[in-house]
Amino acid sequence: MLNDNEKLAYVSAVQQRYQDYLLSLANVVGVSVGYATTAQSTTDDLALVVMVDQKLPDELLPPEQRIPRELDGVRVDVQETGSFTAGL
Repeated sequence: MLNDNEKLAYVSAVQQRYQDYLLSLANVVGVSVGYATTAQSTTDDLALVVMVDQKLPDELLPPEQRIPRELDGVRVDVQETGSFTAGL
């Protein structure tokens, strides 16, 4: 069993490994390490958080554009954030 620091290091390594791939997928605007959410409530599960501008059902995306639910044993949590813009 990994301690909290080891879990964070492992999830961060998975982020580094898959970030470019995830950012190449449709609607993905960001990738980070954070806590998964369920029914708009934050859980205690450390996850790879994939931020999308619009969350779509899998059946509306071609198979090669679907975000995996898990990568290297790490939960992937898709969260709709909208598009990011820089402001002054």
